[in-house]
Amino acid sequence: MAAQPAGAPSLPTLGGKKRSYRERVADALRAALIAGELLPGEVYSAPTLAARFGVSATPVREAMLDLAKEGLVDTVPNKGFRVTAVSEKQLDEYTHIRALIEIPTVVELAGTADPVSLEALRPAAREIVQAAAAGDLIAYVEADTRFHLGLLALAGNSHLVEVVGDLRGRSRLYGLTALVKAGRLLASAEEHLELLDALLDRDESAVREVMTRHLGHVRGLWAAK
Repeated sequence: MAAQPAGAPSLPTLGGKKRSYRERVADALRAALIAGELLPGEVYSAPTLAARFGVSATPVREAMLDLAKEGLVDTVPNKGFRVTAVSEKQLDEYTHIRALIEIPTVVELAGTADPVSLEALRPAAREIVQAAAAGDLIAYVEADTRFHLGLLALAGNSHLVEVVGDLRGRSRLYGLTALVKAGRLLASAEEHLELLDALLDRDESAVREVMTRHLGHVRGLWAAK
């Protein structure tokens, strides 16, 4: 991997398994899309993105082709890739489906999840807080994805994790930058630690309240342009 320029986001590693270089580049690009750092309708060339992420153009081009298969970008011949727009209706639908799946699943974990497995998610929760404090939106989204999908994985349903992962990838959190400027992202980040504590206390009512509040931010505030 080429040396990253100053200020370039580090490439993330999702989950416990080692991911390929191409997958790691795709993860970083996907996080940038979700965070709204790559804007809908804009066309980005592979060399431009490669310079931004401190990597060579070839893995970026390959990763963007993967994202095109997911419907996150469209290829523009001889120019690069255009970020697909997400409508307000689509954001509403994605968040509604996530709430239907995630809230009851996580509430159930309050009675079934192994405390050791829950504690294993605390480093990711702390990374979310650290990224929020630093205003690093790409790191924030990557750690947030790792935390939530890791938590859902404790339910033992891989298809559920796959569905939520796809919905998260299609969402956009355009309001993250505004939250950073207003100094409000840190409070939202700390909800992950609050959620873990409620799960470890086996407090289903508290878990439901935190999850409902947390997902409400996704649509009610973070997705606002």
